[in-house]
Amino acid sequence: MNTTRRTVLKGATASSVLAGLIAAGALRPTQVLAAEWNKAAFEAHETTGALKGLGAGTPAENKDLMIKVPDIAENGAVVPVDVVSNIPNTSSIAILVDKNPSPLSAQFEFANGALADVSARLKLSLTSLV
Repeated sequence: MNTTRRTVLKGATASSVLAGLIAAGALRPTQVLAAEWNKAAFEAHETTGALKGLGAGTPAENKDLMIKVPDIAENGAVVPVDVVSNIPNTSSIAILVDKNPSPLSAQFEFANGALADVSARLKLSLTSLV
């Protein structure tokens, strides 16, 4: 039994069926659009500019927001950062690093009722506040 011949025939049959469905209009490839991104916030070179681009005020401590970051990272290229928000109706979480060339490292948006729990691996250029 020649398995290569069978594999080629199956692939050719599947490709021809798919091409026929697309040509008939039964399957329509749709355009994939990326979500809008906050260009001003991500291109800011200072933390205050990034916060302004996000529409946020001054940072404040909150006991319902838990951030887990190592005190000293073994490798600055891959620093694990975990953020959990127990604040009701959290709609977004942004992670900023003071001494990075672009302070806004990540921004996450949540739908209604979503658990506000994110984990990211960031590159830090220097020892800095997160």
